[in-house]
Amino acid sequence: MSFRRLSLLAAVLLITATVVVTSARAQTALVTDFTLKRADNSALTLSSLTGRKAVVVVFTNPGCPFSRLYQSRLNALSSAYAAQGVEFLLVTAPINLEQTADALDADKLKVKTSGDAGSPFTDEGLKTAALLGVSKTPEAVVLQPVAGGFTVRYRGAIDDNPQMESYVKDRYLKSAIDAVLAGQTAAIAEKRASGCLIKKN
Repeated sequence: MSFRRLSLLAAVLLITATVVVTSARAQTALVTDFTLKRADNSALTLSSLTGRKAVVVVFTNPGCPFSRLYQSRLNALSSAYAAQGVEFLLVTAPINLEQTADALDADKLKVKTSGDAGSPFTDEGLKTAALLGVSKTPEAVVLQPVAGGFTVRYRGAIDDNPQMESYVKDRYLKSAIDAVLAGQTAAIAEKRASGCLIKKN
């Protein structure tokens, strides 16, 4: 085998190993607790939700075109899984719209919204966003209660087609929730989200 082929083989193995490690880390990260604020300024802690089968945290912003595109889908998911012990937490995060090319493209579309997937929470100082490794809106994180806290089972995009729900092929968030409820590992633990960049303090 030539040196070139050996180099290519080594590169492929390295990339594969990196993907496996990244996926493993995404599904073993432990989150002990965080606090979000309701509109009335009362607090909700993650630790108060240990009785749930899963907690889905979705960072969103009403000014982000992508968040508006996903509003009805999030509402449907929240309603569908409420009776199965899955808690949805929508967290409003500030965005840098002028720095988001994805959002500029989405804003050219006619955005239809319907319903409201729950009352939004606020994340003071973006501490929870930093803790969960979230950088865009909308971006979702699926947490499963375990001994000592919660494990991150999925982080990233809601599905593979923000603009056209009827063209969606891969429903990443739904698949991750279904895997948790079935006691299985999500086939995809992390998927890059398309959306508006969260504005850091």
